[in-house]
Amino acid sequence: MASENNLLQKRVNLFDGISIVAGAMIGSGIFIVSADIARNVGSPGWLMIVWLITGIITIIGAISYGELASMMPHVGGQYVYLKEAYHPLIGFLFGWTTFLVVQCGSIAAVAVAFAKFSGVLFPWISEKNILVHLGPLNINSTMVVAIASIIFLTWLNTRGIVTGKTVLNFFSSTKVIALLGFILIGFLVTRSMGSYEINKEIFWNASQVTPDGQNIPLAGFALIAAIGTALVGSLFASDAWYNVTYIAGEVINPKRNVPLSLFFGTLIVSIIYLLTNLIYIKVLPLAGSPDGADVLSRGIQYATDDRVATSAMYVILGDYAAIIMAIFIMISTFGCNHGLILAGPRVYYAMAKDGLFFKKAGEINKHGVPGFAIAVQGIWAVLLCLSGTYSDLLDYVIFAVLIFFTLTILAIFVLRVKRPDIPRPYKAFGYPVVPAIYILTTVTIMVILLIYKPNYTFPGLIIVVLGIPVFYLWRRYSRRSQQSPDNNNQ
Repeated sequence: MASENNLLQKRVNLFDGISIVAGAMIGSGIFIVSADIARNVGSPGWLMIVWLITGIITIIGAISYGELASMMPHVGGQYVYLKEAYHPLIGFLFGWTTFLVVQCGSIAAVAVAFAKFSGVLFPWISEKNILVHLGPLNINSTMVVAIASIIFLTWLNTRGIVTGKTVLNFFSSTKVIALLGFILIGFLVTRSMGSYEINKEIFWNASQVTPDGQNIPLAGFALIAAIGTALVGSLFASDAWYNVTYIAGEVINPKRNVPLSLFFGTLIVSIIYLLTNLIYIKVLPLAGSPDGADVLSRGIQYATDDRVATSAMYVILGDYAAIIMAIFIMISTFGCNHGLILAGPRVYYAMAKDGLFFKKAGEINKHGVPGFAIAVQGIWAVLLCLSGTYSDLLDYVIFAVLIFFTLTILAIFVLRVKRPDIPRPYKAFGYPVVPAIYILTTVTIMVILLIYKPNYTFPGLIIVVLGIPVFYLWRRYSRRSQQSPDNNNQ
């Protein structure tokens, strides 16, 4: 792996690394998922607890990944850790799921979110504006804008890591500054508002909104289960922080800078997320009615299209709120997708080097990046956009992603026994207790999802399992290619 890293340009410093972590984490989730969480837990206090748990889990995961990143500062990150700790099959299944659904599905979903919010400024961009009919496929203007953004960012990332990181730094900084501005304005102008007083009366009164609109009080295991299901949204709003491990081979002094990027990036974003939700409950009543006539009567639970941030901004700034938030979310989603498109191909590059992906994906272009891998990712993301299945697929792999998180943290324990000889410039904080807490928490969430969300768990497992025969077929094909007479004569 060391020789391959020499083909890549080490141009990413600590600030760039933090930008990659923060930029990938901050997409559209923080602006919308609090509505669903509010419907699941029914109280401001437990809404904050869900985000606090999310922040703790994310930071623990990041500081634990730091040990693996310092041991193996190679391109591919999590793929490499799983392969080395367990078996190439486990690494492949991670890469398979990442390419097939997680990375490309996320790119498609974020691109569509960018296009939808662009429609607030440009009414021509609408899912109702059908441009082309191709049999059962209706291509609307939202799809066209989403696909155009993917194509542009894919091309941009083939131009080299310096171009990629410069653009990413701009968008990440803009997002963080804008969110801090939202938080500051929220604290300054909400002193005289009554929403927080209303919320204080039900601060710890947990309840859940049923499909037929009834509120059921929660306590004991029912509350734990509600928190577990609510965490799905907040965890995915905080997802993709590990993308910086994918580009470790391009980081300056990766044994130091990758762990620090993971820690500072997740810490900054987790604090911002907590403060953002605090503004939500200062500005808006948590409880509301789906038939409410205005943003206050709809509350956080029933914010229009779950756009909690837009509702909060409307209370603060009035009629210009929708336009202001649309511009901000466009910046946020565009920057988020840039980071996803930049990082993901490094996983496929590492897989190709191991003979487990298209051979050409293991080549570096004249700009020092895996250009073909970037292009393949872009093509599949566009196809997912056209299919419209990306949202369902992302729901399905929630369980699978948690499995890979758990296995990666468990790899710290495995490698301390299996490979005690590898230098560890950075060791996981609080080992073995803190990583064990992470594993216990994610396993608990998985058990809750198995019980309460089986429709989301088993399809995801099927997607992962389908990768097993693909692994053996690809490995066999790769070995035959290496043993062919043409290769032997070279």
